[in-house]
Amino acid sequence: MNAANGNEADGNEADGNAADGNAADGNAVDGNAVDGRAADGNVADGNAVVGSAAGAEAHGGPLVVGVDGSEPSLRAADWAADESALRGVPLRVVYACLWDRYEGVALALDVGRPTEPPLPREVVGAAAERARARHPGLRVTTDVVFEEPGSALIRAARSASALVVGSRGRSGVAGMVLGSVSLTVAAHADCPVIVLRGSHDNQATPPVHGLVVVGVGEDERESSVVRFAAEEARRRGVPLEAVRAWRCPVHEPGGHPLTAGVPTRQYEERAGQVLEAALADLPADVEVRRRTAEGHARRALVDASHRADLLVVGARRREGHLGLQLGRTAHAVLHHSACPVAIVPHRGHDAR
Repeated sequence: MNAANGNEADGNEADGNAADGNAADGNAVDGNAVDGRAADGNVADGNAVVGSAAGAEAHGGPLVVGVDGSEPSLRAADWAADESALRGVPLRVVYACLWDRYEGVALALDVGRPTEPPLPREVVGAAAERARARHPGLRVTTDVVFEEPGSALIRAARSASALVVGSRGRSGVAGMVLGSVSLTVAAHADCPVIVLRGSHDNQATPPVHGLVVVGVGEDERESSVVRFAAEEARRRGVPLEAVRAWRCPVHEPGGHPLTAGVPTRQYEERAGQVLEAALADLPADVEVRRRTAEGHARRALVDASHRADLLVVGARRREGHLGLQLGRTAHAVLHHSACPVAIVPHRGHDAR
């Protein structure tokens, strides 16, 4: 599945989901955190060692949220608790760090010791308490892993139905900058990754805007991306808006405002056909809105994010590729979206 962006190749990686035009554009125990590493070096889920992401998603694996004690990560835990309740799956709170104490002060009031940095188990304990307070019936487990955070969360994602992270952590970098851990996880995890961009009011439900938006690429008929977005919309009881961006190549007559006409309509009609193909097999109980937009996909989707509760885009995973597994569109919306962004990796023959 490829994402197109006019006639301009998207580096070495396709966005997969949001497209333009016609060209490829602790020992961990169930419910308690222990300050150590799982015996086999892997993050453990309760007593179960990490397995395959595809199997976890199919069987309702836990939703994992990464925390580090920073306020963005605690807000991520709140959002993740709502999402876990929506999905009917357990919430797994993971703290990964190379040090045995959190260096920040965001948890001072939560742990009751404002002058002493909290221990990792106190970080996950505070996040778990917040989650249980929001959803008393929710099953919450906690893990502490002394490992580089990005690597630990990518490993945890293998047994997760989805993974939630804040847009930035305890570095406190403000503005539009996306945290390095969030970007690394979004680019490499095997399961869908939800990065909490923008103003999400610490909640996945009830919906604030009442809309889920998905960017549609060239070959979406059997894509996990559109199916994921439709399920998120169905859970929330809100419409799904599918966006397909298109551009007329500059060498075509329609690419010039003085000669616009039939060639331009041809590309717009093609975008509409791609949308229809992508949405053909969605459940009947999901209200779907179709929208084609002239211009870059990244601009169309960032604009749409201002009226959405969740923006869904795809990312193609390439075997043996060590760089960031994100295309231009996914990278852009992760940095500039006004709402949470779900990055859904392509699987099976979608990832060709």
